[in-house]
Amino acid sequence: MTVHIPLGNSGKQVMPIGLGAMPLSLGTRPDEATAMEVIRAFIEGGGNFIDTANVYCIDDNDIGHNEKLVHKALLKLGKLDDVIVATKGGLTRPNGRWNTNASPAWLRESCEKSLNDLNMESIFLYQLHAPDPNIPVTESVGELARLREEGKIQHIGLSNVNTREIMAAMTVAPILSVQNRCNVLEKKSFKTGVTDLCEKEGIIFIPHSPVGGHYDHKKLTDSRPLKTIAHKHKLSVYQIVLAWLLHKGSHILPIPGASKVSSITDSLQAINIKLDTDDMRVLDQL
Repeated sequence: MTVHIPLGNSGKQVMPIGLGAMPLSLGTRPDEATAMEVIRAFIEGGGNFIDTANVYCIDDNDIGHNEKLVHKALLKLGKLDDVIVATKGGLTRPNGRWNTNASPAWLRESCEKSLNDLNMESIFLYQLHAPDPNIPVTESVGELARLREEGKIQHIGLSNVNTREIMAAMTVAPILSVQNRCNVLEKKSFKTGVTDLCEKEGIIFIPHSPVGGHYDHKKLTDSRPLKTIAHKHKLSVYQIVLAWLLHKGSHILPIPGASKVSSITDSLQAINIKLDTDDMRVLDQL
């Protein structure tokens, strides 16, 4: 049975698996036709939440590549009004590096460029990509609150944060979502109370890299307990780990990345998987 996740008091609902569009724009990006097909397959499979960022690109000369790609795909498919697009600001990509800059000035500049690249008058969900060690998180979120007051964004999200940073941000503005790296082999957000805090405060928790990401997905396919459960259900390991996340709370919205149609098609099937108590016990202990 599919479940829709309400996004705050907005009246908008999303399917419980989104698309992490990042792999479509990095150095290993597929050709544009393939990328457009991935987005099409996601939407035709029932998906309606796409996560992007201005820095999902090769370097600073390529800023906005992923946002422009997502907009082009939705425009071609006639789905601009049907899909929620969430983007981020607060990083830079000099020579391909990932550097933090969550200064108010850079967040404002980034947001305004994202509005242009996404061809939107207002971004539904704009996320602080990461706290800046040189700037109080309240100062960064304060600028996002001003952008919200100006109507340039509708809701504020956080990414790569701990409970202290979430609570600090909440003193400045309402927080709709928190996005952290999280999967069955990397449970930090569960162990440190981030997921519990999100559930308590009505915040959507968005696990990125839910199937391991670019570097760790092979660890999942090499895990004997995971392979055993997948074989038992006649499913892929990736479907099992996504189902585990969905079973951990109704406020959880995993966003698997995909650069092939077969990958996102496989991931979307996790919505209907039911894991039993023994499955969950084994997965919780991994």
